[in-house]
Amino acid sequence: MDWLKLGYAALVIGLIIFIFPAVKYWQKNSPKAKLDDWLAFLLPIGLVSILVIGLIWLI
Repeated sequence: MDWLKLGYAALVIGLIIFIFPAVKYWQKNSPKAKLDDWLAFLLPIGLVSILVIGLIWLI
């Protein structure tokens, strides 16, 4: 292994070590999703999916 690969591996391991506690904190203290939140998320996804399927169908 050369120095670049070792440095990259050390950087990835360091990022995992430092980010993991923050992710646990974010998950514990995040607001809980309600039904309206999920509908607001799924509506644009559904519309884009229908658009893409329609465009594929036209080809």
